[in-house]
Amino acid sequence: MKHLYTVLSILFVSQTAFSQSVLRSITHDGMQRDYRLYVPEIYDGSESVPLILNLHGLGSNGFEQEVYGDFRPIADTANFILIHPEGTLNVSGTAFWNAFGSPTETVDDLDFLSALIDSLDNTYNIDLQRVYSTGMSNGGFMSYKLACDLSDRIAAIASVTGSMVEINLNACNPTNPIPVMQIHGTADPTVPYLGTPNGFVPVEDLVDAWAAKNGCGETPSVNPVPDVDMTDGCTAEHWVYVGGDEGSTVEFYKIDGGGHTWPGSNPFFAIGVTNQDFSASVEIWRFFSRYSLNGIVGVEEEQLAKDVFSIYPNPTSGDASIQFETAEERTIQITNAVGQIVKEFNSTALVSELELKSAGIYFITVSSNKGVFTQKLIRE
Repeated sequence: MKHLYTVLSILFVSQTAFSQSVLRSITHDGMQRDYRLYVPEIYDGSESVPLILNLHGLGSNGFEQEVYGDFRPIADTANFILIHPEGTLNVSGTAFWNAFGSPTETVDDLDFLSALIDSLDNTYNIDLQRVYSTGMSNGGFMSYKLACDLSDRIAAIASVTGSMVEINLNACNPTNPIPVMQIHGTADPTVPYLGTPNGFVPVEDLVDAWAAKNGCGETPSVNPVPDVDMTDGCTAEHWVYVGGDEGSTVEFYKIDGGGHTWPGSNPFFAIGVTNQDFSASVEIWRFFSRYSLNGIVGVEEEQLAKDVFSIYPNPTSGDASIQFETAEERTIQITNAVGQIVKEFNSTALVSELELKSAGIYFITVSSNKGVFTQKLIRE
C-alpha cells in the first residue's frame, strides 16, 4: 500500500480540497505531533459539532488517508470536524500507530489522541458526546484500541481492513457500550479474513466478540448489498447485530472477493479489488450519526415522535409505512444520513407508503400544526 499512497500524494497535491485542510501540531510527551484539520465552511461555532478521527494505515500518513478514505464532502453537509493525525515511526522506520502493545514500542498514541481531542475542544465547539474514530488497516487496529481503553470518550468506531490481536481482544473491557462497524474483504492479503497464526483475530470472530461485548443478539440479520457495479470483481453483504446495551449495534460489511481496500474509493489507487457497490465513508458516517456517549442520538425527541406517528416495519428490508391516528394536513420529509432530501410530500392520509431504494439510515420528519417530529428508519 505504501507506493499506492505515494501516487495519491503526487496526483492530489494540487487539488483544491488539499488547500482547505490545515496542518497543525501539539507537543505530547516531548514530541511534536502533527495532524491535518478539516473544518467545513458551514461550521460557525454557534453549536457543538461532532469530531471524527480518521487514522492512516501502516506506512501511510494523514494526507494520504484524507484523500483515500475521504469524508470531506460529507463533513461539508453534515457539519462535523475531521482530523487526520500522524503516527510516529516504529523501530523499523515505518509510520504506524502503537495499537499492539509491543514491548519494543513505547510511544503512547492512546494518550496522544486523547490530548488531541482536548486541544481541539479548547479551540472549537466540539460535542464531546459525539467523538468517533475510524481508520484504514493499522488505523482500524488503533480505533479498536480506542474502543477498549477510551470508551468514556469515543462514542463509536469503524474499522476498514483492520482487526485486533487476540491478546488485546481478550483483555478488552470497555466501560461503556461501543457501537462498532467492521468493513473487510475476504481476499485481503495484508490482514487476512481468516486471521493469522501470529494472533490477528478472524474477522467474523471479531465481529461476534464485539456484538457480545455490547449485549447484542447472537444472530445478525444478513442482507446482500445491491450489486450496482458488476465490473468491480466482488459483491458485499451487510450484517447487523441489534438489541445491544443503550441501543448499541454492531454492523459488518463482508466484501466477498474484496482486497485490502476502502470501498467506494477510486480503484486506480488501490492494490487489490475495491468494492464499488457502496461508499465506506458514507456508511461509516451514517452509522456514527446515530450515536453519542449517552446512547442513541435524540432518543428523547424520538420517543415524543413515536406518540405522534408510527413506522413499520422498522428496521425494514424493503419499503415501510407511516401511520397516524388522525387525518390532518401534514408534510412528510425523508432525508438520508448526510442530510439530503430523498422525498417530500403532503398528505392527509392515515397511512402512507415510504419507498426506500437503498440500505441506510433515514430520518422521517413530520410537520403539522402539532409541531415537527422526527424518527429514524433503518433500511437494511
